[in-house]
Amino acid sequence: MLVARRYIVRGRVQGVGFRFFTEDTARQAGVHGHVSNRDDGSVEVVAEGDIDAVARLEAGLRQGPPGARVDTVEVEERVPAGVATGFSIETGDAWI
Repeated sequence: MLVARRYIVRGRVQGVGFRFFTEDTARQAGVHGHVSNRDDGSVEVVAEGDIDAVARLEAGLRQGPPGARVDTVEVEERVPAGVATGFSIETGDAWI
């Protein structure tokens, strides 16, 4: 089953390699989407893929890389586009 979700990850998640960790975790899981830092110090992740793959990514987001501290992860369900886009790191605020 194809799902899409938007995550906002808060805590010590900037300056600790969180975006690179997320990109690697998403690619290993086979999830498409992007990750970006937000001006408020959080990280935004937009992800789409098989429900099990997205669940693996979410588990990684809740853990984070060494040096990170994840305080909260907000999850918003999205409508899947069904388009394979790969996974990328974006600069700036991707959610406008």
